[in-house]
Amino acid sequence: MGKRKSSSKPQGPKKREVLATKFKCVFCNTEDSISTKIDKKAGVASLSCSNCVQSYQMSANYLTQPVDVYYDWIDACDAVAQEQNPQPASSQPAMPRVHQPKSRAGLAPGEKITAEDDGFIDDEGVEEEEDFRDEE
Repeated sequence: MGKRKSSSKPQGPKKREVLATKFKCVFCNTEDSISTKIDKKAGVASLSCSNCVQSYQMSANYLTQPVDVYYDWIDACDAVAQEQNPQPASSQPAMPRVHQPKSRAGLAPGEKITAEDDGFIDDEGVEEEEDFRDEE
């Protein structure tokens, strides 16, 4: 008779990873200068930079984490930037379309595609799938 495996011994509860509470400021680019505070009873989450005195507030619930506050602030900053600098689609220069030949698996660098390659099938299993559909 052998010994029992050691994995049969009860393990303790798994440790949860701690989420970050200090973040990098997008305005002054200072590491760990953004700190978040969440008042779940009042339903308010706030964020502030200790270097450039930027601040942000949002509503919070019992699930809100500091990471949520930070990324909501990032989204709000992006929305303000889009409002101030709208870029209409017509002002962007049109990129000329370049005809790119169809590639196939196994094409060596510098190898040219020939007329024989036009009928090349990449998906070899497609024919088998069609046969399977007929059986149903």
